[in-house]
Amino acid sequence: MKKIMMMALFAVMALTANAQKFALIDMEYILKNIPAYERANEQLNQVSKKWQAEVEAINTQAQTLYKNYQNEVVFLSQEQKKAKQEEIMTKEKEASDLKKKYFGPEGELFKKRESLMTPIQDEIYNAVKEISELRGYSLVLDRASDGGIIFGSPKIDISNEVLTKLGYSN
Repeated sequence: MKKIMMMALFAVMALTANAQKFALIDMEYILKNIPAYERANEQLNQVSKKWQAEVEAINTQAQTLYKNYQNEVVFLSQEQKKAKQEEIMTKEKEASDLKKKYFGPEGELFKKRESLMTPIQDEIYNAVKEISELRGYSLVLDRASDGGIIFGSPKIDISNEVLTKLGYSN
């Protein structure tokens, strides 16, 4: 479906390309050359490892409770069995809830990534927009984000110009 959409886009571009100018950027290349992006990624990796360790610690506690339960089950009364089972389930739910809190779709990692990356992405967008308006580009495509671009002439790649506009020379 994505390839069909890209083919349709290129067909429309070919029909209307008479007076329009296009450019390419390589977002991966741009981001690799921005130190703030690398620092943000490192920060995200550190916090992710810390949170993952917390989740794993609670999972380990749940596993230990379960192993102990299995070893003691023959000696426990029905009430004690039920209490131990509830304790195990509570610990497993605690780990699951913590994992969701940190790594869920609207979790802490998502929020942290958004707060660190949005300013960088906005800065890149504004630089691309300024260059596009200055040079009269109608469309700027990211060659790194989609496999639909089979060939792009280096003549229309403005990645280094974007980096220069952002204050990073290469």
